[in-house]
Amino acid sequence: LHPEVGVTSTDGACFGRNYFNRASAPDTEDDEFADERAEILAEAAALKKLAADYLHPEVGVTSTDGAAFGRNFFNRASAPEVEDIELANERAAVLAEVDSLKKLAVDYLHPEVGVTSVDGAAFGRNYFNRASAPDTEDDEFADERAEV
Repeated sequence: LHPEVGVTSTDGACFGRNYFNRASAPDTEDDEFADERAEILAEAAALKKLAADYLHPEVGVTSTDGAAFGRNFFNRASAPEVEDIELANERAAVLAEVDSLKKLAVDYLHPEVGVTSVDGAAFGRNYFNRASAPDTEDDEFADERAEV
């Protein structure tokens, strides 16, 4: 069993047909083009993986290499202390109250801004500008009337 030796034939009646180099054989790709096509497909697959990682950050990073490691900067001994949940909730409540007080102060100090309503059921009646309201005098006429 030595395939490297090759086949020798002394009989003129022994012949064979090459099915790959015949005229009616389908065209085959050159090795250079096949290698280039494989590189392009590998690059496209890598770009697809990067795009999927970018568009779906919720998937996370997985590693199977034992030498890959990281350091948790939040739970280390020298990390700054983190606020308790109760204190964080209290801080959020105080900040929400401060925000509402600020809004009230702005509304009080700037009456020209007016009141806006987004609720269709909230309505009121202006008793001073309605058609049946009694007529009021201007300040000039009131001053003249007081002088007389």
